[in-house]
Amino acid sequence: MANFSFRHLGNAEAEQHTMLKTLGYQSLDAFMQDVVPASLLLPKPLQLPEPLSEEAMLAHLREKASKNKVFKNYIGMGYSQTLTPSVILRNMFENPGWYTAYTPYQAEISQGRLEMLLNFQTLILDLTGMDIANASLLDEATAAAEAMLMLFASRPKTEQHKNIFLVAAEVFPQTLAVLQTRALPLGIAVEVQNLNQETDFSHAFGALVQYPNAEGALLDYSRLAEKTHLVVAADILALTVLAPPTFAQVVVGSSQRFGVPMGFGGPHAAFFACKETYKRDLPGRIIGVSLDAHGKPALRMALQTREQHIKRDKATSNICTAQALLANMAAAYAVYHGKEGLQQIAKTVHALAKNLAESAKTLGYVLKHQLFFDTLYLQMPQGVLLNTLKEKAEAKAINFYYWNASNFSIQIGEGATQADIVEIVQVLADALGKTAPVLKTVDVALPPQFLRSDDILAHPVFSAHRSETKMMRYLKYLENKDLSLVHSMIPLGSCTMKLNAATELMPLSWAEFANMHPFAPEAQTLGYREILSDLQNLLSEITGFYATSLQPNSGAQGEYAGLRVIQTYFESKQQNRNICLIPASAHGTNPASAAMCGMKIVVVACDAEGNIDILDLAQKVKEHAENVAVLMLTYPSTHGVYEENVRACIDLVHGVGAQVYMDGANMNAQVAYTSPGFLGADVCHLNLHKTFAIPHGGGGPGAGP
Repeated sequence: MANFSFRHLGNAEAEQHTMLKTLGYQSLDAFMQDVVPASLLLPKPLQLPEPLSEEAMLAHLREKASKNKVFKNYIGMGYSQTLTPSVILRNMFENPGWYTAYTPYQAEISQGRLEMLLNFQTLILDLTGMDIANASLLDEATAAAEAMLMLFASRPKTEQHKNIFLVAAEVFPQTLAVLQTRALPLGIAVEVQNLNQETDFSHAFGALVQYPNAEGALLDYSRLAEKTHLVVAADILALTVLAPPTFAQVVVGSSQRFGVPMGFGGPHAAFFACKETYKRDLPGRIIGVSLDAHGKPALRMALQTREQHIKRDKATSNICTAQALLANMAAAYAVYHGKEGLQQIAKTVHALAKNLAESAKTLGYVLKHQLFFDTLYLQMPQGVLLNTLKEKAEAKAINFYYWNASNFSIQIGEGATQADIVEIVQVLADALGKTAPVLKTVDVALPPQFLRSDDILAHPVFSAHRSETKMMRYLKYLENKDLSLVHSMIPLGSCTMKLNAATELMPLSWAEFANMHPFAPEAQTLGYREILSDLQNLLSEITGFYATSLQPNSGAQGEYAGLRVIQTYFESKQQNRNICLIPASAHGTNPASAAMCGMKIVVVACDAEGNIDILDLAQKVKEHAENVAVLMLTYPSTHGVYEENVRACIDLVHGVGAQVYMDGANMNAQVAYTSPGFLGADVCHLNLHKTFAIPHGGGGPGAGP
């Protein structure tokens, strides 16, 4: 293991000795004991298993991977089978020149990523028919919630009394769950209804529909947009052939099926596009075309007044990450396939779905929706149990989505073939004890109002790189414009990219991890579940906390989740505390997250050296004693200092019955020497790209926990 540390820390023992000698120390331990206040040092070593060599770690992961069973997944529900072109897999997804680049705050060292993100924005604008798009968000469910909050925050003065958001009954369950979670602290009431022309929209500030919906149905929502501010969650592949929802105010969705593996649920970059009316309220980043100092075209992040670093507690979103690596992959997928390639993929899955529908009906299954893109919602014939179908499907290593005791759905994704449809039909027939019919080719066109009539992807970039050689050269051309760990270290503060060892990342490409659907039965995902359980236990030991959640998919979402846990704690005690104390030195997402939770932010002063002014904190705690819910604290501080009075600050807050939230941005400076739990904090999030070596991905987490 000394070999692993030597290879991956980058500085040799002699170099470390030279640095320590310059500082006046004989050893790293002696230095750390001087830097970290003695009372804050852990009294005993962490109880962790012995480290593994790289070879042993790969063998360990192979053993875990073998417990995951890769079925053919026709589940859908927002996660689809897709084929990552090898040229993108090898030259982008598995390439440190792309996955170790830092956030593109500094445009002069980010021109390559900014160009691909601009391609992403162009792609989304073309497909959605909207006026403006951002450079991606975290996932579809979060993007839908951001759209809801944007409409809520931008209500006209005459509609300030409206606090109801209507959601169509047939949206993906994960989207509804996130909407409900995000709505609660802001006093928004989410109502689920069957939205149609008779629906009363007069009391709502907006509504959300799925296109096509979760059951696969294609419905015309254009008339609904005449009655309310409409958000459409759309399928990105369907939009290549279906008419864009230009009647909507906002269009969101996932770019996953553009070449990004399912990965047991993520991460996947979302898209977010809207009418120009909302350009000042749009969450996330926008890439703009500008001129450099020499008058030449250059790219930069535009409209940065939306970034939390500037707006802080006035922010309408706490998003500061964008899943840039995954958005870049989706954009590269579109560049490689172009309009013709994307439409051919869409037409193929639609044609296969139509052929399957005809055979299913012949066998006696009832098709609920006659208009669909790639998903069939089917009812079992009278008297036949769904369990019979499940047994037959599992015997063939096939997964469908089961709605209830008699209904199920089948989604056809990229890579499905005529032979796969024959196999599905055989399973459907076996479940009924019938002979499978000969597959029929059906040529029933969708009604004209559902089909695209406009041109898309006309920009030259979507037709210039169709051969693998040209695509490889384009990706290398963009990569060479950026600064990443393949060039040098990146000295940009706590977000500085740590090394992402190749051994740690190789398993991301293994089919047993990449091709797992998040809704697959538990028995098929035992390897994943063991890894996640082990990770939760290890992180709990390292942080000194009782339990760990792996759900939040970014630091900002971790902050939000942690604050909501604290709010729920006080709700359980029937205490209405709503003040969040935040030091002036805090990262901008801290006040933005508190604002998203409906909390009132009170700023605590810092002294001349950037430390928390404990006298000011004491005064604020005393002044708001009954209403203080939480102190948000970064340790070491944003200035990189192990403040000696951190326990005194925590004790002050606990003294009035409030909680302490620790921002884990600098957790890498705590590991094995101290911990949030040992210091006395109640809740903490971890930025895994800062401490635990996941890729930053050039502008947002490049991998989940």
